[in-house]
Amino acid sequence: MADAPWRVSTHPLSPEPLRQGLIMLQGSILQKLDTAHRGGKRPLNFGVYHKNTLIALCHALEDFILESEGKPLLIAAFQQGKWYMQEAERYGDLAEQSSQVVILATAETGFGEHPTSQRSNVRLLDLDASDPVAQEWHLIIMSETYTAMVLCQELSAEDYGSKGSPKDDRERKFYGFWTFEPELVRETVDLAIAHIGGYDQQLQQRLTDQAQKITAAFGSKKRDDIGEVVSRVVEYLESFEQELHQTEDEPLQNLPLAEQDLDNNLVSNKVQAFLRMAQLIDQADVTNPMAAAEVATLCEAMGQLLDLPAWQTKRLRLAGLLHRLAPLQAVDDDLEPAKSTVQQQTVAQQETMPKSSVLRVMPQLQAIAHIITHQSEHWDGSGQPDGLAYDAIPLESRILALMTTFQQRLKDYQSQETPLAKALNDCQASAGTVFDPKLLEALELLVMGMQQGMSLQANQPKIAAGMWLLDSHSPQEAQSNVSS
Repeated sequence: MADAPWRVSTHPLSPEPLRQGLIMLQGSILQKLDTAHRGGKRPLNFGVYHKNTLIALCHALEDFILESEGKPLLIAAFQQGKWYMQEAERYGDLAEQSSQVVILATAETGFGEHPTSQRSNVRLLDLDASDPVAQEWHLIIMSETYTAMVLCQELSAEDYGSKGSPKDDRERKFYGFWTFEPELVRETVDLAIAHIGGYDQQLQQRLTDQAQKITAAFGSKKRDDIGEVVSRVVEYLESFEQELHQTEDEPLQNLPLAEQDLDNNLVSNKVQAFLRMAQLIDQADVTNPMAAAEVATLCEAMGQLLDLPAWQTKRLRLAGLLHRLAPLQAVDDDLEPAKSTVQQQTVAQQETMPKSSVLRVMPQLQAIAHIITHQSEHWDGSGQPDGLAYDAIPLESRILALMTTFQQRLKDYQSQETPLAKALNDCQASAGTVFDPKLLEALELLVMGMQQGMSLQANQPKIAAGMWLLDSHSPQEAQSNVSS
């Protein structure tokens, strides 16, 4: 039969938390963006975030403004003026590096009296108490070199269910998402500016002009290194996580249930940070924009074919989703694990790409970092970085290397007849040198199945629920279980 490569699906891999039954506030910025993305557009990836998680995220994204080459337009919704007052000093520093700062919140005593509020490029917008945006927490940053945003709506008492609203302020929950995607940020900026127009049309016009200038200049300067932002996000989340523990080594299971929930939310967002970085790398590669999802799907299929334990197969999947975070390496062999077009174009700027070592700051991802680091080893010992050979190369790294190359070859041959057979032949030519011969036998079985109608569905990852991607092994177990 003719080759039949896998189907691609954009549906998330796990249900969106609290999506069923949660009602977005009519007329809110989040609701308008969600409505715009239903149907024809790519659906948004929602999750639930605790307040301390959002504070860490926002501080990390804000602080990078101080290092950015751009002069961003910054729009923030604080719900109430008292929350802005807690951040007013740092917003004074941010205003020095921004073209315009707009703060949306219900006015309270002192809201407009702080020195930051008197700056010429800072505008406070007093929201009506009935305005749905007064229940939202937003941070929107857009410049020629840096885009990022957090877009959330606080859960209502009904959303919390029978337990009711939390007593501890840290446990307040918000529903939404965060991203670095330029197009999505610009779309949200337009919605925010339109909402602002209901209060101040002159400000609306000024912000519209600024947004248009930023959009026109986007790409004219080198983009800021999002890898550095991701590292900063993880560091902030890590510090908040440590605050939950009385000592650094206190086991999670010893914490009260509420604090375990907070801890899991922080860990989930650290995973999300790396997944979003990998997503940006994919989106930048117009020739292979589904590489991470397809490699992850192939790795998972190989894990099942080899009858690997479920925890190991899940770890393979996560390594596949993050495999493009590996350092770029110049290897002469034509059939090294495939480099994408975007990677080839950035070889001269290797230092701007996030390294697999960045993953090592998370104990839960140390094994994943180990797998990714050794995906460029060769079966005969001629690869990098350590020249490992044969079974000394972690099994997951061998699988990842083969699946990465196979996926790239499928893309290379997608417009030709029998792409599966040609991609397999290319890989088989390097059996015993680059690739493990036994894994080539397994790949041959997988290709036969695909040729006979078996369909692998390459799903986009559910980024807003990162915990499900992590296995339950401790960091020490995970590292020692990287199989050979």
